Parts: sequence; structure tokens; C-alpha cells
Amino acid sequence: MARLPRLVIPSALHHVVQRCHEGVQLFRDEQDYLQFLSWLRQGARQFQVAIHAYVLMPDHVHLLLTPADGDGLGKLLQWLGRYYVPYYNRKYVRMGSLWQGRYKATVLEAENYFLPCSVFVESNPVRAGLVEEAAAYPWSSYQHHAGQRIDPVLSDHPIFWALGNTPFQREANYKELMAQSLSKSVMDQLRQATQHAWALGSENYVQMLSKGASRRLVPGKRGRPRKLPVAETSN
Repeated sequence: MARLPRLVIPSALHHVVQRCHEGVQLFRDEQDYLQFLSWLRQGARQFQVAIHAYVLMPDHVHLLLTPADGDGLGKLLQWLGRYYVPYYNRKYVRMGSLWQGRYKATVLEAENYFLPCSVFVESNPVRAGLVEEAAAYPWSSYQHHAGQRIDPVLSDHPIFWALGNTPFQREANYKELMAQSLSKSVMDQLRQATQHAWALGSENYVQMLSKGASRRLVPGKRGRPRKLPVAETSN
């Protein structure tokens, strides 16, 4: 099956996942995490991509972001590969790419999916059994959203700011969202949309995106096309 062309919508919310090769540990020590975040911050500024949430896992990375134009997202991912992969290969005496194919990405309707996706991203270490609570994991954006530190990588999304009139209110409400956890159906929606590059949002939102897109934005219907009835003829 041919790969779908990239779906990148300027000023829209995107969820991105980049995985490394099976059996490769993407980050081996604290310096690796810090170096990646430094390049993420530099690249985001250079290519006008706002990073709203992230998590650096041992074998993959999640980013929740908004690109200012149609090229910034791809250039940011290329930038990260151009700097982090040679750094990693020199340090650990290896050759070749780290990445397991091209990155996965989907466009999300921010009003409906920014908060669920942010929680989905930042709770990843808990689901993976790395920590008991999101606040204990240092390599995600959760500590910023929970008011534990200011993360220079991040640009707060307007929907996060809408959680309260003060930092304390926003942080308290966000922590409550994290404590509630996500339903399996929402997590499955986010996983499937990102894996297959389908847009995720209300019917009106997807229809709006479809007007300017050169590809389908939702899965096709399963099964064979319904046969049309054969017209009866008179003898």
C-alpha cells in the first residue's frame, strides 16, 4: 500500500511520534536527554514550531506542537536527526540511523483534543511502568504544567491558559485532569489517528480540513463496495 502524503496544517495542533530502532535505547544517560531537549528548543525556535507538550521515552518521543507553516514540522524533525543521531553515534561508537522509519503524525482539533492528548503524552511513563506518577518523571512537560518548574522548551497552548485565571488555578485544574486518567477509547483514538495519519476532530472540523487536502483524512469504509441492484428488464 502506498504511503499517504504528509498532512501538515499551518497553525493547527499536531501529535507526533518518532520511534527508534527496536533494541536501541534512545537515551542512555542524563546528558542524552538534556542534549536532545536543547536541540528541540533551538529547532523549535528556528523553524517556528510551538512545542506544547512532550515526553522523552527510552525508545521513542512524543511531541504535541503547532507549526507556523507547512514546512516547519518536517524541518524540525530533520534538524533533530541531523544533530542528535551523529552525537549519539559518536558517543556510543555506532553507525546508521536511530529512527524506525519516518515519524508518525496526526492533526488534532485543539478544542476537543489538546487536553486529552497532553495528558496522554505526559502519562506515558506511568503506563510504561517507569514511575508511579507523572510528576516523578523528569523528561516530560508535566512538571511545567503542574507548576513544579518552568520549561524553556514549551510554549503554552491557549487552551491550557483557559484552565484558569491564575497559574495556581491552571496548574490545579491540569493536575486534576491527570488524576482522572483517560478512557481506553480516547487513548485508542489518539494512537490510531497518529499511527495512520488520520485527522482527529469533530465531523465539521475534518470536513473543513478536507476542502484543502489532496488526500483522505479519515479511514475508508471496510468491506467490499455494495453491489447495485440489477435492473429488471421486460421480455
